[in-house]
Amino acid sequence: MKVLFLIGSSRTGGNTETLARRAAENLPADAEQRWIHLSDAPLADFGDVRHTTRIPLEPTGNEKILLDATLWATDIVILTPLYWYSVSASVKRYLDHWSGWMYLPDTQFKSRMRDKTLWGVSVAEERGQEEHLVGTLQRSARYLKMRWGGVLLGNGNRPDDVLNDASALVAAKGFFQNV
Repeated sequence: MKVLFLIGSSRTGGNTETLARRAAENLPADAEQRWIHLSDAPLADFGDVRHTTRIPLEPTGNEKILLDATLWATDIVILTPLYWYSVSASVKRYLDHWSGWMYLPDTQFKSRMRDKTLWGVSVAEERGQEEHLVGTLQRSARYLKMRWGGVLLGNGNRPDDVLNDASALVAAKGFFQNV
């Protein structure tokens, strides 16, 4: 098992990352983990060239790093606080790049994604507002015929608030049990 954790928060060590790290403590001992903060590997806005150029340019720089990490993983865990009722801008930009990666001639991106599981972790100030965030991730998985692992949700606003959310901490312990 190779688990890629993509942190889409504007803050390092925020509540979403804290909750995800709690869940990761319960992964099988032999699971490989790779953590990438999307602010450390920022992507340019996605430019859709499908109808003007037959073959997208081969990714370089941060895009290549993220493509390679995505293809390496068996499981992709998107960490995103709830921002304006959906995923963060950096997560949305990452998902947008999937559109181009599907057309790269040598990656077989779409068929390789079928063998992966997509998970989400999110913390928000109040529960019940995450419908679009969950829908974005779940529909992305469905489109590529990925397995859907689910979303681990927690409550929090200020740093470390999620540590006061007992139900989220319990859920974190069993989050990856369906692996």
